[in-house]
Amino acid sequence: MCGICGWIDFDRDLGDPDARRELADMTATMAYRGPDDEGTWIDGPAALGHRRLAIIDIQGGRQPMTLQEDGRPTLVLVYTGETYNYRELRQRLAVLGHRFDTSSDTEVVLHAHREWGRRDPCTAVSELNGMFAYALWDTAKRELLLVRDRLGIKPLYYYPTQHGVLFGSEPKAILANGLAERVVDADGLRRTLSFVADPHNTVFRGMREVRPGHIVRVTRDGIQQMSYWQLTDSGHTDDVPTTVRRVRELLEDTAQRQLIADVPLCTLLSGGLDSSAMTALAARFSDERIRSFALDFVGYTENFTPGPMCGTPDGPHVQEVAKFVTTDHIDITLSADELMDPNVRAATLHARDLPFTWGDADSSLYLLFRAIRQHSTVALSGESADELFGGYSWFHDPAHIQADTFPWSDHPVDIARQSLDPGLVEKLDLPGYLDEQYRRALAEVPALTGPASADPYERRMREVCYLFLTRYLPILLDRKDRLSMALGLEVRVPYCDHRLVEYVFGTPWAHKSFDRREKSLLRAAIADLLPQSVVQRVKSVYPPIQDPTYDRMLRTRFTALLDDPNAAVAPLLSVDRSSALLNGTDNIRWVECILTLQEFLRDYNVSLAV
Repeated sequence: MCGICGWIDFDRDLGDPDARRELADMTATMAYRGPDDEGTWIDGPAALGHRRLAIIDIQGGRQPMTLQEDGRPTLVLVYTGETYNYRELRQRLAVLGHRFDTSSDTEVVLHAHREWGRRDPCTAVSELNGMFAYALWDTAKRELLLVRDRLGIKPLYYYPTQHGVLFGSEPKAILANGLAERVVDADGLRRTLSFVADPHNTVFRGMREVRPGHIVRVTRDGIQQMSYWQLTDSGHTDDVPTTVRRVRELLEDTAQRQLIADVPLCTLLSGGLDSSAMTALAARFSDERIRSFALDFVGYTENFTPGPMCGTPDGPHVQEVAKFVTTDHIDITLSADELMDPNVRAATLHARDLPFTWGDADSSLYLLFRAIRQHSTVALSGESADELFGGYSWFHDPAHIQADTFPWSDHPVDIARQSLDPGLVEKLDLPGYLDEQYRRALAEVPALTGPASADPYERRMREVCYLFLTRYLPILLDRKDRLSMALGLEVRVPYCDHRLVEYVFGTPWAHKSFDRREKSLLRAAIADLLPQSVVQRVKSVYPPIQDPTYDRMLRTRFTALLDDPNAAVAPLLSVDRSSALLNGTDNIRWVECILTLQEFLRDYNVSLAV
């Protein structure tokens, strides 16, 4: 896992001192993503930067990495992520005559493009199983390829310029170059406020994300997008017992693949079905005793108050799983003072590169990862199982299912109307923006085939599953990547294995809910691995802190902000409406969002164009 960045300018030799300094500045922003090593490669119009977090082949995997022919570099690669099937690919390539100088997966990706990507790079990328984002420069063709994994686990951004492109693992790498504007426009605010992933735009004007499952080709003639993978209908014909067995087979194979590492590895354990199942699988296939980590708050279990999406505290379930599976378990217990630490909040904001963060949920995750990094460099996570197997309550609520919009999207729009300046609310037109994004997403949904295609409910659930995987999950994956990599911790997400996603996505909803519960297939597939109390536990969301001290701190800071007419965020707010947020407890998270927006505008030197 690493941080990558670069600059292509077809009308300039980037070897001059000014360009070298700019590349160095861009690369330096990725230092925390790659604390172990750094490297740059510059030749003519191409300048590539890399910061390395060494996971596989500690000594031999240095980057940028080149593939030589006749003593000259033909392909140059900066790569972040993991290719889990690199050993199988290496054997196949060796049979075809390829010779390797390292034991790293990065070198395998280079040779895969040399062997299978000459005519069509999609052919080479389709061979890879993993989470990755990389940039490949072809010195002969003078062509750059920007490649992102199928689910968008690893981030990759680009910024078209007059004569080429800037790119980086995070926006901050691009913004370190003087060619990039630090501007958040109306579309940037819309994307932030809507809580819907837009695969076309970022919050910064002019900046783009490489779409999951896509390649961006950059040449002197322009920029072209190519799709190498997308969700399709598989024509699923397996019955429920066969489907359960196949899910178990895929989970076991994925867990074994993702245990590959030359550094200490652990699991994230919440006591829920997803992380507990992955911990159990990791423990079963690991050659060493697995270490697990869980998040807790001071007094949380003793003073727990059930909520609509969090019915039971995690702690007792965590301990039960750790004992049942036999892990070396560590609880990371946090206080309100730690979450409100200005240094922690600043680090979280810097990691996210967003005008809004998730407040205590982000700060607590950051602190959890900081503690884990003292023991491990790689962690396995249960992320994406809810989106894949139908774990959220939204999947099972007729009102949300039948709503002619994203099932999860109504609350942010209403809350924004209560506090933002009325003129800004009208200009942003969040309902219209959401509807546009929703229609665009629906147009992508692959049609059902076979008997299920005649069932309107099955057709709607296919749409709902697609929306969660492509417009909700990317937000969670981005959050987990940013907050973990801000501390040099690689978090792997086995439930995002594309073979598992393809198979489960193609499964009829009647199979996914065959026992009339959430995550029926997953529950059945791993039932023998865990205590029954955990197998039967109802979905509980990431735990929010319930300490009233934290809320009081937020209210104090928010009151001071509203009293400051020179606050950077002041032009966006209606003071009267915002003051009303202090009444009651339902809006306290939006209070924290506004505080974060203030910090972002103040610290990022961003211009608002709304």
